[in-house]
Amino acid sequence: MPVDPIAHDGNSRAVTSNQNAIHRDLFAVVRKHEKCRYRRPIAAHSKTEFKRLDRIVGARSGPLILDSGCGDGESTRVLARRYPDHLVIGIDKSRARLARAPAKGSLNNLIMVHGDCIDLWRLAYGAGWAVERHYLLYPNPWPKAKHLQRRWHGHPVFICLAALGGLLEVRSNWKTYVEEFALALTTIGAGKASIERLRAPHPLTAFERKFLTSGHALYRLSTRLPPGHVSPHPIDAPPGEEYAVNRRPVVEDREQPAPEQSRPD
Repeated sequence: MPVDPIAHDGNSRAVTSNQNAIHRDLFAVVRKHEKCRYRRPIAAHSKTEFKRLDRIVGARSGPLILDSGCGDGESTRVLARRYPDHLVIGIDKSRARLARAPAKGSLNNLIMVHGDCIDLWRLAYGAGWAVERHYLLYPNPWPKAKHLQRRWHGHPVFICLAALGGLLEVRSNWKTYVEEFALALTTIGAGKASIERLRAPHPLTAFERKFLTSGHALYRLSTRLPPGHVSPHPIDAPPGEEYAVNRRPVVEDREQPAPEQSRPD
């Protein structure tokens, strides 16, 4: 899990796990990551790619949307059409998935990035990016109990993810995943997230379409994360590295994620 979303539509197995409730170690793991600095070096190619992105973000005046783990960018294109006044950045670490993305055509507010979210989120926080919306659509659930720290909320970068702020939306076909994510947010003082069963008449991603066709229950977590409410340890910038500080005003409304459109995107 997950498997190729393009092949075998309607033949996806539900998530199975040897963990039948929220992981017993979740609180301790999140607390540990909150207290300790994450010291994994940022890759040179991530720094190069981020410098390019930071120049683009700094040159625009509109709000920013991140679609992290965007796969072939289907959801990124939908979001770019839905929010034409936003800059929408889709990030995925797989060149193969990104290679399946069609040309962006007339969408001049869309950027597709081959990169590692673990690096790019830390660099974005260090550069002062203010994210208006952040989407994590069907991340790998890593359902084995021993893999808790491979899930985003069990990973050391989770504190930085939350610190980016904005309206966060996480979708999954494993209810335990979003329940753990919500508890992890509460643990670091990032407020209470809402969780709802998702109908998704117009799927945002190939995974979502496949899961629906296979009869899976889908879940959506959403919450507003004010920037600066969570403070990770400082990012150590390498000598000579400078990034523009792009602290954008963030809309302080409490709106929920936009409803699924009545027309196909």
